[in-house]
Amino acid sequence: MHFPVTWLQGASLGEAIACELRLQIINETLKPGEVLSENRIAADFGTSRSPVREALKSLSGEGLIRLERMGAIVVGLNIKDVEELYDVRYLIESFAQQRLAVTIQDSLIQQLEQSIDKMKLAVKHNDYVEFAQQDFSFHEALVTEAHHTRILHLWNSIRYIVMTVILITTEKGFTLGEERMNWVAEKHRMVIGALRSGDPDTIHKVVQEYFADSGETLIRSLP
Repeated sequence: MHFPVTWLQGASLGEAIACELRLQIINETLKPGEVLSENRIAADFGTSRSPVREALKSLSGEGLIRLERMGAIVVGLNIKDVEELYDVRYLIESFAQQRLAVTIQDSLIQQLEQSIDKMKLAVKHNDYVEFAQQDFSFHEALVTEAHHTRILHLWNSIRYIVMTVILITTEKGFTLGEERMNWVAEKHRMVIGALRSGDPDTIHKVVQEYFADSGETLIRSLP
């Protein structure tokens, strides 16, 4: 598995290298304890060491590697890290949805429904990359349309990890068959229904249920 090139539009070379390394770390192609060499990575990507340093700095900031004098040491994601990632996602999306419910726009609802339709089409064509992209886009739309600067900053700090985790879990999910992945796509309609209700208690309950199930799926899917 490689990080999809289509997801890298507008990304710097350093960001692109970070995305590929992040994927290798989270799916444990690069295992905890391994030492990453700037020279080796630069050679693998056919670049100078400058964008490699940019990539390693990003991964260090996310806690996926530890920078030491001897090089970068892979830390990876353990179960506690995964649970905490989903705690942060829950807090961000719960807040965003509560905020959106007050002034929900028909255009956003239409955009979310289109993402679900595209997920189901991706299932039909056995395209896990497109499914993952639409899944991610669905959730990012909720956050961005809440128009809250600090929440968006917080989301951006975990954005690439979330994107990578969704890609990995979606690939695993596709091995379970079309029925399972169509169910995953349809599960997103619960969120739309809660938003339409405008009821804070309903939104809170739906977000809790959504992330409880997604968190369990994530833990089963990651190495």
